[in-house]
Amino acid sequence: MAKTKIAIIGSGNIGTDLMFKVIRLSDVLEMGVMVGIDPASDGLARAARLGFETTSNGVDGLIASPQFNEIGVVFDATSAGAHRANAEKLLPYGKRLIDLTPAAIGPYVVPAVNMEAHLDAPDINMVTCGGQATIPIVAAINAVAPVHYGEIVASIASLSAGPGTRANIDEFTETTSQAIEKVGGAARGKAIIVLNPAEPAMIMRDTVQVLTSRLDDDAQDRVRDAVAAQAAAVAEYVPGYRLKQDVQFLEQGSEADILVPTDRVQPHGYTRVSVFLEVEGAAMYLPSYAGNLDIMTSAALRTAERVALSAREKEAVA
Repeated sequence: MAKTKIAIIGSGNIGTDLMFKVIRLSDVLEMGVMVGIDPASDGLARAARLGFETTSNGVDGLIASPQFNEIGVVFDATSAGAHRANAEKLLPYGKRLIDLTPAAIGPYVVPAVNMEAHLDAPDINMVTCGGQATIPIVAAINAVAPVHYGEIVASIASLSAGPGTRANIDEFTETTSQAIEKVGGAARGKAIIVLNPAEPAMIMRDTVQVLTSRLDDDAQDRVRDAVAAQAAAVAEYVPGYRLKQDVQFLEQGSEADILVPTDRVQPHGYTRVSVFLEVEGAAMYLPSYAGNLDIMTSAALRTAERVALSAREKEAVA
């Protein structure tokens, strides 16, 4: 079966890592064009050495490429602001966009939760690294007991946060908070990102804390099982994804009312469920501590493969 040719906009750390994943891991996609704006970019140089077409003229260079008509999927690994401009230029050509920025033009997709829901969307948003790591857990808990409030803290190595990440801190918190609600199912979501300057650099750590109605022992067991199953599902495409310790439960009273929407206040109190995660990178291009970038490229690859296969299935039927 012929592979679907792809282009990557953004020749920085994320785009370059994504290129290596497409080359080494995918039976569905093949590398076409690497797109950047800096002629001296290491990512463009690496792509050229591997024999792939490159352009430093941004999305205009991609549109002018002799391969442009063959490109089925375009990954955007730039910034939220840049993606808005890129999408405006590319969507008229009918290209399927996989957005690795927090621009959130299209629907949020977290592969372990809702990948099948938006296969026809022209512009799919991969939320954020923190969202990809934590929203599967929020969704797993919400499937057992409604989540009235969900809060996540993503702690990443400062060395793994490039200029795009640093420029998009506000978008990170807003996009992740919205996706905790829209994809994870929480009535209210909150997201925090921490750039840790420690050296040696720390592996990505994520904390998920949610408030549910009071859970009895049986419900707590079902939550544990759901979280473990979901962690295994994410680890299928992000091998370095794992639980750091057992799921924690703590009963809370009316002091937690302030965190939940007024129509979700529980007169009999809450159970606070805490889940602690670690994401180690695959170290194909980036260091192993950069799990925050690895989970984004892994999730984007999994989504793009499914989008490409779905398009082929529809073409076969037609």
